[in-house]
Amino acid sequence: MTQYELFAPAPKGLEPLLAEELRALGAQDVSETRAGVAFAGDLKLAYRVCLWSRLASRVLLTVARFAASSPEELYAEALLQPWEEHLAADGTLAVSCQVVRSQISHSRYAALKVKDAIVDRFRERCGGRPSIDVERPDVRINLHLDKDQATLSIDLSGESLHRRGYRTEGVLAPLKENLAAAILLRAGWPQIAADGGSLLDPVCGSGTLLIEGALIAADIAPGLQRPYYGFDGWAGHQPDIWRELLQEARERRKVGLARLPLIAGRDLDSKAIRAAHLNADRAGLGGQLHFSTADLADLRPPENMEDRPGLLIANPPYGERLGERDELVHLYGRLGENLRRHFVGWKAAIFTGNPDLAKELAIRARRKHTLYNGALQCQLLHFDINERWFFGAEKAQRPAEPAPPLSDGARMFANRIQKNLRQVGRWAKKNDISCYRLYDADMPEYAVAVDLYGPWVHVQEYQAPDTIDAAMARRRLKEAMAALPEALAVAPEQIFLKVRSRQSGRSQYRKLQDQGQFHEVTEGNCRFLVNFTDYLDTGLFLDHRPTRLLVQQLAAGKRFLNLFAYTGSATVHALKGGAASSLTVDMSRTYLDWARRNLELNGFQVDDRHRLLQADCLAWLAKAEGTFDLIFLDPPSFSNSKSMTGTFDVQRDHVALLRQALGLLAEGGVLLFSNNLRRFKLDREALADLDFDDVTAGTIAGDLGGIARIHNCWRITGRYA
Repeated sequence: MTQYELFAPAPKGLEPLLAEELRALGAQDVSETRAGVAFAGDLKLAYRVCLWSRLASRVLLTVARFAASSPEELYAEALLQPWEEHLAADGTLAVSCQVVRSQISHSRYAALKVKDAIVDRFRERCGGRPSIDVERPDVRINLHLDKDQATLSIDLSGESLHRRGYRTEGVLAPLKENLAAAILLRAGWPQIAADGGSLLDPVCGSGTLLIEGALIAADIAPGLQRPYYGFDGWAGHQPDIWRELLQEARERRKVGLARLPLIAGRDLDSKAIRAAHLNADRAGLGGQLHFSTADLADLRPPENMEDRPGLLIANPPYGERLGERDELVHLYGRLGENLRRHFVGWKAAIFTGNPDLAKELAIRARRKHTLYNGALQCQLLHFDINERWFFGAEKAQRPAEPAPPLSDGARMFANRIQKNLRQVGRWAKKNDISCYRLYDADMPEYAVAVDLYGPWVHVQEYQAPDTIDAAMARRRLKEAMAALPEALAVAPEQIFLKVRSRQSGRSQYRKLQDQGQFHEVTEGNCRFLVNFTDYLDTGLFLDHRPTRLLVQQLAAGKRFLNLFAYTGSATVHALKGGAASSLTVDMSRTYLDWARRNLELNGFQVDDRHRLLQADCLAWLAKAEGTFDLIFLDPPSFSNSKSMTGTFDVQRDHVALLRQALGLLAEGGVLLFSNNLRRFKLDREALADLDFDDVTAGTIAGDLGGIARIHNCWRITGRYA
């Protein structure tokens, strides 16, 4: 069989891997060059590379080489080539071109000259000419100009081989499939899979790494699902050879799927998980891979992988946009902590375009490889997660490594925490309070809020002003987090950290994660579910604790209305106080479901007497009917929710809002109006016919009394004729 000169382009950095792969496929005279590998072989070998290469971008079959220092010389030489041996006169073609260090510097112009030569030759010899199809031509011709030397090739792949044919949906910045395969090969996945190890990607996106991992482990040809190749319309195509290779690949796939190891992916984005399912189905792997929604920061091995350690592979965010990197510092730090704690015996490979963030993993990489994601230089870091990294208490027979000594600043922070715990904790115990603020940036250099929710600790880092060095702020936060377990005598797993910046409207309700992990806490005689991970707030506003207790004191026998109800905590207090009926209104189905769970936790059922209503409170008030004896109105400072018509500004709109709410208030009833806009001014002139009692001071407890105007609160009644 005829031997051909062939060339396989590849992304920068993959050339050594590709050369090794080509030799394994049977290529001869393999030679690495810049951005690709040259090799030799017959047509069957060329087809085999198209079908089986996991790394090549294309397979080019050389048809001519010549000098071309001018457009005229390029045209003349291209005109001499026997294009009728490759393409029918009524066929379609496209010409692509790359130019390097040549006198002809415009790639599109060079491609046009070759196209003109081909068309003119067909006109002269055949009386007709092929047409142009840049998407899927019968023959795609590649021109490569380097130092005025031209190489013309038939592109047997037709389109880039990284397009396997399974990706139907993508997510932001997905990895190309051949780069994903290279990452897995560099990480040693083929041997790990052969030994029965598992594959886990905790930030799987649309599943590219895991699908490529499954194709490798199950010996599935990456090109088996592709609907189009460049040789399909090529006159030199030999279908019998291709059919033979396809049949062999299908048989190998059937055998390989039977030994597929456990492969699982997780991602915080539910849309990405849906895309991963669709892509796996398209790859013929439906039901073979396991995807779920989970957060990288709370990483654990899935239950079915606990006794089958293998490879954890991850391409976490790089923080390319301004402001993202500081947030990702905590993510990488928690990832490293969970690797050390929960993945002893595993290997890990982290692919990142931000080596500085990778340092936050606090694990020494045993090896590094440089790869390129497009033009971005990235590092693939390899880790062995072994016993010497273990520092938890899960294995009683192995003592934990001692924690490093605290810095002087961290020790001062710990001392302040312990002092507050003695003072505020004594007050909280006396008043039967289990959820309270322990520390609120008491030391300006440690700008965090520390809240206790029973045995759990909720830490919020305040956004540092522009005048504070970002690296210094990160170091101080790490010191604070290192000091808290010892100062509070709690395990690190009981501490939850969030970065908190200035919020507008109800952005504090914005979804951050999707773990769905709830913890039960108490507040007086009430029980509540809180969530420390999925939202900026926990579901229980600590500053409204006295306000909720006031609701309970006023509620006996009353018809209670809770507007902008959030998770229904005020409703629980009203029912505990003996409210005769209640209506709880909020725009969010998520929070109303949470409210339902809170009610049921306290022994109350949602029924005709105690109702939950999903509605835009502003729109509902405009047409609401009914009478209530006690109304709790706690609107956001600002809202532009897509579920609303228009926007809401509590300063601008509070008069109209109060008028509408008071229209539902029974004579002698009480409306408690609260908001968290610190600069808020009540328009007393526009509401002069109402009786106001400013109860703000009495509704801010001692643990939050040092925060100026954390909220405003009025007790309002109408003057009735």
